[in-house]
Amino acid sequence: MSETLHLGKSTTLPESPDDAVLDYVPNPRAGLVYLVRFAVPEFTSLCPVTGAPDFAHLVIDYVPDARIVESKSLKLFLGSFRNHAGFHEDVTVGIGVRLATEMRPRWLRIGGYWYPRGGIPIDVFWQSGPPPEGLWLPDQGVPGYRGRG
Repeated sequence: MSETLHLGKSTTLPESPDDAVLDYVPNPRAGLVYLVRFAVPEFTSLCPVTGAPDFAHLVIDYVPDARIVESKSLKLFLGSFRNHAGFHEDVTVGIGVRLATEMRPRWLRIGGYWYPRGGIPIDVFWQSGPPPEGLWLPDQGVPGYRGRG
């Protein structure tokens, strides 16, 4: 296993996403096409205009290539957004792009299902390209916002 900065060590939440370090380890099933899913139902960032908290349910799906992201480092990275101000679009796509750029998976997609701000829920989706042939790709399972009714 590769040396990691976080796994098995006491760590604190990074001050910002730019300060967060993501750890990657070798893919134990390199050569196979399989899907990894991270569901983050309590993601939080800040509105860049008001500073008020924004909440989302994120779903990150990826097909590993040579390495996988270590989940503790991912949790710390995502937690660092609690004090980060950004529009929903920038935050969602930025997370996907950073993971795709650093990890270099065969394929990655992220769905950001944001709870209403000003009465309007905003859903943001990004993917690195078409999914690999033969991949079983389940629905992300997050229903559209329906309010109370």
